[in-house]
Amino acid sequence: MQINSSHQAPAPEAPTVVSIQGESPVRALEAAQRLGLQYGNHQDPSKLLLVVGEASAWLELHGVKVAVQFDSAAMQHRRKGGHNEMLGRAVGLKADRKPLIWDATGGLGRDAFVLADLGCEVTLCERVPVLAWLLEQAVQAAAVSGVDQVRAAAERMVVQAVDSKMLRAPAETVIYLDPMFPERKKAAAVKKEAAMLQHLADQGDDSESLWQWAWDQPVERIVVKRPLRAPILGNIRPAHTLKGKSVRFDVFTRRPLTSL
Repeated sequence: MQINSSHQAPAPEAPTVVSIQGESPVRALEAAQRLGLQYGNHQDPSKLLLVVGEASAWLELHGVKVAVQFDSAAMQHRRKGGHNEMLGRAVGLKADRKPLIWDATGGLGRDAFVLADLGCEVTLCERVPVLAWLLEQAVQAAAVSGVDQVRAAAERMVVQAVDSKMLRAPAETVIYLDPMFPERKKAAAVKKEAAMLQHLADQGDDSESLWQWAWDQPVERIVVKRPLRAPILGNIRPAHTLKGKSVRFDVFTRRPLTSL
């Protein structure tokens, strides 16, 4: 496991850090200091909170909790799902080839962890400092998990607290983009989770600029995760597309390509 961090200013509407009642506040105070956030003694459900305990942490707003936990039951189920096969095919995973992945939209790291579990080395870039911190904590926790596969996957993950558009992706990597997007048919809880993440980012829809950045990189393969019926990003037709029930993976390769 490797973690590389760089200081970034908090988002305009930054969360307040609070500790879990009955647990030591030391870790919460450390998080507040590192992220440059206010530490509060009381949990106000109407405000965005970063709740930090001795061994857990999550974001909370209006009773909705968002956590990054790679050793959770939900992630164990995700690791075994059919989605993984399609994701692996999209990035070019083969029995004798484990591509290096540059995840330019780290977010909650779910697909990145799946790719690491499949054997890929994954670099996650996350521009929102709070999300980057949660990713770091999750990777650290996974590295000491009681599940061998979870520990092995964590060793293949690197977190960088930086906007990917400020960096140059190595030529040997596959760029993976999963821009935040509104999805009308999502379940209510998922919609609330997405709304919280968009609230944190507070930079609007930058999917087109992300695509342009990715296309300017010296890589041979770019994979974009999109809602099933969403328009294609950019003005280049994908080399091929893999479709699931609600999402698809548009795969762009340098040759051959066709403009839309």
